[in-house]
Amino acid sequence: MKKIYLTLAIGLLTLPILAQEEAADTTRVKLGNTTILIIENANGGMEVTDEDGNPVEVDDSKDSNDKCEKRKTSDAHWAGVDFGFGLMMNDEFQTNFDNNPYWENDPASSNVWNINIMEHKFNFGTPYVGLTTGLGFNFTSLAFKNNYVVSSSPDSIFAFVDSVNIYSKNKLKASYLTIPLLLEFNTSADDDRSFYLAAGVVAGVKLTSKIKREGEVNGDKFKQKERGAYNLNPFKLDAAVRMGYGSFGVFANYSLTSLFENDKTVAVYPLTFGVSLNF
Repeated sequence: MKKIYLTLAIGLLTLPILAQEEAADTTRVKLGNTTILIIENANGGMEVTDEDGNPVEVDDSKDSNDKCEKRKTSDAHWAGVDFGFGLMMNDEFQTNFDNNPYWENDPASSNVWNINIMEHKFNFGTPYVGLTTGLGFNFTSLAFKNNYVVSSSPDSIFAFVDSVNIYSKNKLKASYLTIPLLLEFNTSADDDRSFYLAAGVVAGVKLTSKIKREGEVNGDKFKQKERGAYNLNPFKLDAAVRMGYGSFGVFANYSLTSLFENDKTVAVYPLTFGVSLNF
C-alpha cells in the first residue's frame, strides 16, 4: 500500500504538466520514458500498470534506507515508561544483612516505576553514537519482610518486629527527580528498526518519602501512611544500562550511593531492573 501511495503522490505532483485523463477511472502519467496508468477499479481500489497492463511497483525501501543512512542524527531511548523490581544489596553485592536482617526485602513486592518525560541526544556526527540526557521521575517501593516496623531518629534508622499487627503491605516508598547521562549506540537511524545499547549514570534528587502499611489487628483491617525523611540519602547516583529494539527494551540500575545517609545504618545499595516502553 505504501508503494501505491508513493506512485499516486508522484502522479499528482506531475499531473498539471504530464497527466492526461483518458477516462473517468484512468489517469495516464508519463515519467521519463515510462508511461504509467493509474486505474480506479469498481471497488474503489487503485491499480498501477504500464501501457501493456503489467503491474508496476515503486520500491522505495532502498531510498528510505539511503535517507536513514544519510541522516546524522537518531532519537534517544530514554523518554517512556519503565516498570521493574528492586533488591536491596549490601556492600559485597549480596542480599543478606546478618546484623540488620530487616533490610532483606521482598523482591516480588518491591516495585519501581520510571516515568521519563524529556530526552535529548547529542549525536557525534553519526546516527549510531550519541550522548543521551533528559528528565524523569523515579518511584521506588521497597517491601519489608516479617512485620518489621521502621523507626528513625536524627542519628539512626532501624526496624523491629511488630508482634501485634499482621501486615499485608509494609513498604518504604520514595520518589526522585532523575537526570540521565548515557552513552548510546544504535544500529540504525530508523528507530523502528534499530537495536540500541545505552550505558552511563542516572542522578537523582529525593522528592518525597513515606512508610505505607496495610494489615489487620483483632480482625479489623487498617491502613497507615507515615511521611518522613527516614534518613534517606537526599541524592543518589545509579550506574545504568538500557538495551532493546525499537520501542521495547530492558533496563538495570545499580545504586553507587547508599540508600540511607552515612553512619545512620549499614550501607544499602538498591538494584532495580525491568522492562521499558520507549515513546
